[in-house]
Amino acid sequence: MNTFVIGAHGKVGKLLVQELSQKDNEHVFAGLRNASQFSEYDNMTNVTPVTFDLTAQADDMADIFKDNAIDSVVFSAGSGGNTGDDQTLVIDLDGAIKSMLATQKAQIKRYVMVSSMGSDDRSVWDKSNLHGYFIAKHYADEYLTHNTDLDYTILRPATLSDTAGNGKVELNPSDLYNRKVSRQNVAKFISAVLEDNGTINKEYAFSDGDKTISDVL
Repeated sequence: MNTFVIGAHGKVGKLLVQELSQKDNEHVFAGLRNASQFSEYDNMTNVTPVTFDLTAQADDMADIFKDNAIDSVVFSAGSGGNTGDDQTLVIDLDGAIKSMLATQKAQIKRYVMVSSMGSDDRSVWDKSNLHGYFIAKHYADEYLTHNTDLDYTILRPATLSDTAGNGKVELNPSDLYNRKVSRQNVAKFISAVLEDNGTINKEYAFSDGDKTISDVL
């Protein structure tokens, strides 16, 4: 299986690359903004760094997928907390949609979107200081579910933390907005989803919890 991780230099993305690289019969293509980041992956087996620009055209992205015989695509990119709404639109909305179009053009079916807790709940948007971010995530998710024929899975993790992940989560907790989830557990969840066709065309909101990922899936 050749998996392409868009946003591989992000905190979740890099953990995901590490997680997937340890699996048998898995090769990871780490999509990076700059070739200067390639050296950070030198010590990882089964990993090929690739320059990937979310501001490029969908056809160019599709060519990269085709050239590397990609089987599945994970979108884990983000404009970052220090950018304005304009960059959020460019990366989290337009970039995401172009990556979906590229996946289809390359005749790849499997696509996993790392979205955000609250992207499907408008009542959350006005209460946050990330209104533009939630709008971008919401409409990217909407495009994926209603305007593509991809075998998608959408993940909506709780507030991210850097604590060590133990592979245990809780789905749809009633107090999701007061919960946290380890970035490492998010990476483990993505990895599990890629192996489980029963997760196709489903959406998961989750936090750290007390059940193994395999059990909740």
